[in-house]
Formats: sequence, structure tokens, C-alpha cells
Amino acid sequence: MIGVCRAHHGLKAERNIMTRSHKEAHLVDRIGWLRAAVLGANDGIISTASLIVGVAAAAAQQNDVLIAGVAGLVAGAMSMAAGEYVSVSSQSDTETADIARERAELRSNPEGELEELAQIYVQRGVALDLARQVAAQLTNKDVLGAHARDELGISQVTTARPVQAALTSAATFTVGAAMPLLMVVVSPSNLLVPVTSAASLGFLAFLGAVGAIAGGANILRATLRVTFWGALALGITAGIGKLFGTIL
Repeated sequence: MIGVCRAHHGLKAERNIMTRSHKEAHLVDRIGWLRAAVLGANDGIISTASLIVGVAAAAAQQNDVLIAGVAGLVAGAMSMAAGEYVSVSSQSDTETADIARERAELRSNPEGELEELAQIYVQRGVALDLARQVAAQLTNKDVLGAHARDELGISQVTTARPVQAALTSAATFTVGAAMPLLMVVVSPSNLLVPVTSAASLGFLAFLGAVGAIAGGANILRATLRVTFWGALALGITAGIGKLFGTIL
């Protein structure tokens, strides 16, 4: 009877352990969309705010500034989508070519590829005999996946996703660009430059903090970094706009 109770408790404990087990969520899982999102929103704020401030500093009318800002939003969003799609597609093409080459090598020289995989584990600190056992077991389960992950560094987390990157960048650019555009609508014409500049820097600081929290980075460093470059861009374009406004 005691033995049965112990077995029951053992099964219950094992069941509790399985219940508590869960798939861990790692920050690196966000790297694909997070990079595109931060880049798009940051570029949307800086480029549109700089365009608005530069045009406004040239003594343009508020309606003209708004039209320029809207044009900058549309052009920027399309440019971000196209640029991200092309660049990430190039990465995807490279990954596809590497995987195809690896597949051919696995067909022509499976023993050599198995030893190559084992040596990778040896370099990471695994004993040779154990490394060969690990390589053999991983190869039996998914030979191409094992080589793609451990030899080429390609995994589900880091693999290129062109459409996702393009749509994320375009959407976040639009959201970022809408913020300084809103300032044009609500600001008095004589305060358009300082209000847009101050609000845009505030938006950038907020974006830097959100990106740092999502990526697990240092909040202060990320905030200062994005705010500094935003202030530099705004200052330069405002100066150029003022100069051309004076000359023309």
C-alpha cells in the first residue's frame, strides 16, 4: 500500500513538473520585427520633423509646410517598405543559397559533414566522443536543420522575412511621421518650429525608451542616443532652411 502511495505521489510530482514547464520567451525572438519597427518609427519622426522644420524655417506658409510633411510621410513610408524588402530579400537569397550548397555537400560527403559538425561542438567545449554522438543524434533527427543552425548560423529566430520587415517599417514610419505632422496642425504658425522640434524630440525619447524596454537594453543610453541624433538632424535642417529662406 505504501509503495502504491509513493508511486502515486511520484506520478503526481512528475505531472506537476510537466505542468509548470513552459516555452521560454527570449528577447532575441523579437529581433526580426523589433529592428524594423524601431528603424521605421525613428526614421519617420526624424525625417518628417526635419523636413517640416526646414521648410518652416524658410518662412513658408503653414499650409505649404503641412503639404510638404504629408508628401514626406507618403514618400518615406514607400521608401522604407521598398528598402527593407530589397535589403532583407538579399539576406534571404544568401541564406537560401547557403542552404542549397549545404544540402549538396550533405549528399556528396555525409561523413565529412558529420565530422565537421562534431568539430564545431568540440570548439565549443564538448569532448570529441560526446560531440560525435551529439552530431550523429542531431543529424538523425534533422540533418539539414542541424547544419543550418550550427554551421551557418541560420535559425527560425534570425531567418530573414522580407515581407514582415517591409510592412513593419512602412507602418511604423507612418506612425512616427504622423506625430510631427500633428504638431503642424495644432501649433500656432509663429511657434511651429520650436513646438515641432520639442515635441519630436519628446517622441524620439519615448521611442528610444520603448525600444529599449522591448529589447531589454539600457533605457537611458537608448533614449539619449536617439534624442541626440534627432536633435542634430533638426538643427542642421533648420539652419539650412533658414539660410535658403534668407537668400531666396
